[in-house]
Amino acid sequence: MALTVNVVSADQQVWSGEATMVVARTTEGEIGILPGHTPLLAVLAGGEVRVTQVGGRRITANAEDGFISVQNDTVTVVASAAELVG
Repeated sequence: MALTVNVVSADQQVWSGEATMVVARTTEGEIGILPGHTPLLAVLAGGEVRVTQVGGRRITANAEDGFISVQNDTVTVVASAAELVG
């Protein structure tokens, strides 16, 4: 089972694909999301969003001012500014 992940900024899609895990920093602290996670809507704190793709490759994006939504194994990160690191 995998997550469908979309990371978008105000003006572009930064990354999209399938993943086994997403870790993001929210205003309430860091959160890890795995397949089967309960629905969630949280405010992002500035920092990294780390995505582990199916197969183990890791993607890191810096995201500022936005939110993360989880529903039906779909994770959407919407930020005013986001970019891939490395």
